Amino acid sequence: MTTSLPVSILCFLVGLAIVLAVGSSILRTLVVPRGVRSKLSASVLRATLGAYRFVAHRTTTYAARDAVLAYAAPTSLIITLATWLGLLFVGFTFLLFSFSPLDWAASFREAGSSLFTLGFASTDRGQLTAIDFIAAATGPVVVGLLIGYLPSLYAAYNRREVDVALLYARGGEPNWGPEIVGRHAIVNSSGELATLWRDWERWAADVAESHTNYPVLIHVRSAQPHRNWLVALLAVLDSAAFELACNPHNPQGPARVALRQGIVAIHDIARAEGIPVDDDPDPDTEIELPYEQFAEAYAMLSDFGYLMSRTPEEAWPHFRGWRVNYEHSAYELARRIDAVPAPWSGPRTPPLPEISPYRPVNRMPGGRSGRPVPGE
Repeated sequence: MTTSLPVSILCFLVGLAIVLAVGSSILRTLVVPRGVRSKLSASVLRATLGAYRFVAHRTTTYAARDAVLAYAAPTSLIITLATWLGLLFVGFTFLLFSFSPLDWAASFREAGSSLFTLGFASTDRGQLTAIDFIAAATGPVVVGLLIGYLPSLYAAYNRREVDVALLYARGGEPNWGPEIVGRHAIVNSSGELATLWRDWERWAADVAESHTNYPVLIHVRSAQPHRNWLVALLAVLDSAAFELACNPHNPQGPARVALRQGIVAIHDIARAEGIPVDDDPDPDTEIELPYEQFAEAYAMLSDFGYLMSRTPEEAWPHFRGWRVNYEHSAYELARRIDAVPAPWSGPRTPPLPEISPYRPVNRMPGGRSGRPVPGE
């Protein structure tokens, strides 16, 4: 079979473009540690998530939705690998066809034999042997890079989940900012909140770095359905904002630094998801959280023994001024990743009933069960 020169050149250009595009995607996804996103990998992730969300959004409970979505991010990794290998298969087929009198069937057979190192088809033509060698090296390299990528991915996941799991004893699950403050107040350990905020300052920096470099982590769900990294971060930020708003005379360093680092983390991750971010919003801008829910939480904390030097009316503008920096981005992220619908975490699409933190009635410290969570 002979092929005209224009057709050979066109096939060569198409094959080279496919191989280079896939190579660029692999480098951006697995090698370059700068959060440089690959459009191909991002498209596969979005398509996989879209398919799983299509099914999950037709369930009636959050537990069922979470059970479906738990498979979405891991599945996207397998589909991404299959997409890379499939496109490389096509690209090398075009290259082999452009350099030889082989027909399309023979070119496909030889490309597959080389790329997947099967070795059942080969030719003795020098120019094809070179392409065969390149294809034979490419297949194992791609698989090896992904295998090396997974330990880094799951190491970052484990670091994230340890502190999120530790927050259960401090703030219940799903996490909620006033619950964190209240549980510390009820056992007279409000002073330990500063240590919590310092720990979460570092956690926020780590998560911002890992989740922008490995965007699939944004969608990897926790082992427990009521546990979620974003809801946990939002709860810690709300607890710090509550302290700054209600107790301006207390030391503010740990709470302020944790808030600033948490805001940076949410903004960085939101940008990685294509969510518009306002880095300097007007502190007098209205927020979605209504004042009535803030006042209910204030009353609950007062009953728990949390000392506050401002009235709820005085504290509200300050709390709102902090929350406006992260509320919109956090709510949009929570909607996109279908986070557990905890209090003060925004609406879900389709809507789900709000789930309050679990609070044992008969096992609270000191025998106190406290006020109901707002919304119960």
